[in-house]
Amino acid sequence: MSKSLLESTNDQTVREICAQACSVRDGGKGRVVSFSPKVFIPLTRLCRDFCSYCVFRQSPRQAKSLYMSPEEVLEVARKGEAAGCREALFVLGERPEEHYSEARAWLQDHGYESTIHYLREMCELVLRETDLYPHSNPGTMTRSELQTLQEVNVSMGLMLESTSERLYQPGGPHEHAPSKHPQVRLKTLELAGELGIPFTTGLLVGIGETPQERIDSLLAIKDLQERFGHIQEVIIQNFCSKPTTPMEKSPQASPEEMLETVAQARILLGPEMNLQVPPNLSSTYLMYLDAGINDWGGISPVTKDYVNPEAPWPHIGEMQQSMKDHGYQLRARFPIYPEYFMESSEWLTPELLQRLRGEADEQGYLHGCDWSGAPFPAPSKPYRELQL
Repeated sequence: MSKSLLESTNDQTVREICAQACSVRDGGKGRVVSFSPKVFIPLTRLCRDFCSYCVFRQSPRQAKSLYMSPEEVLEVARKGEAAGCREALFVLGERPEEHYSEARAWLQDHGYESTIHYLREMCELVLRETDLYPHSNPGTMTRSELQTLQEVNVSMGLMLESTSERLYQPGGPHEHAPSKHPQVRLKTLELAGELGIPFTTGLLVGIGETPQERIDSLLAIKDLQERFGHIQEVIIQNFCSKPTTPMEKSPQASPEEMLETVAQARILLGPEMNLQVPPNLSSTYLMYLDAGINDWGGISPVTKDYVNPEAPWPHIGEMQQSMKDHGYQLRARFPIYPEYFMESSEWLTPELLQRLRGEADEQGYLHGCDWSGAPFPAPSKPYRELQL
């Protein structure tokens, strides 16, 4: 283990569990660490939920437009395509039409039954008109909604966040967020498994859960993976307090808590799980390499992180060199991991499978991408902010 990567902690117990996690990771993933070049497409920021830490959601009064138009979606996608991105990350509030009459009217006026049906059409548009692959995060979904999106997404996602029932009780961060009830989220993850959809999920660390509740949440994810095999990636994300939210003064998880949770996730979920920590949410993100991760998630040269707008993306060239100095190799991937389309044909439609295999290299990563020679750049003229 590189001492410098864990210099932020003097906790010997944390160092020991991280060393164990690294050993587990190295036995399955080696020292190759991936990331997905992506663009954020915030299709709508209206949402029926009110989470105590969220700055993504907006009301109709706050939003300049209720939904992105097809032209705006394509503008973002093409900007990302030109910059070398391959993932179109559709992020949106959950079922806004259930809470806002304005959303219902917009959908009706434009000929859509629901936000999910509009999302499907926008995914189809991106697939047809660009080289990007959609990865959608629309919240909890029914079986039919998952099926609606399955044919036009190479993967989808839903953060479990926590299985703690306490967080849903009065005074908790999810008190006014019906979709954040643990059983509702677990049901969506279960349905995705039954349908064979490659899925991303994970924990939000530091929103009031206990260490034991974090382990319980990881064990729930492990159970789903053992039953269905569809959990392609687990994110361990640290809560970041934000001004103007009810939790703006809430304490954040310490580096030791995060390191320990990441290491526990690797040990519990095993050597083959893809384990991610967002690199823009910590100034010392490299330390998580020595806690057992093998992925950085999506990083964009075009769009900000709309969920954490205060946190800029790291520079890929600098990241790559720092990782190399510590014995790690950085590789760019698609929004679906190689094992889900290179080693099996059961997870995707024949059309998507053929397209991905035709574009990937022999290991299933982005063909011909060498970030050492040309660091992943910020655009010379940043993409204009979408005021949605």
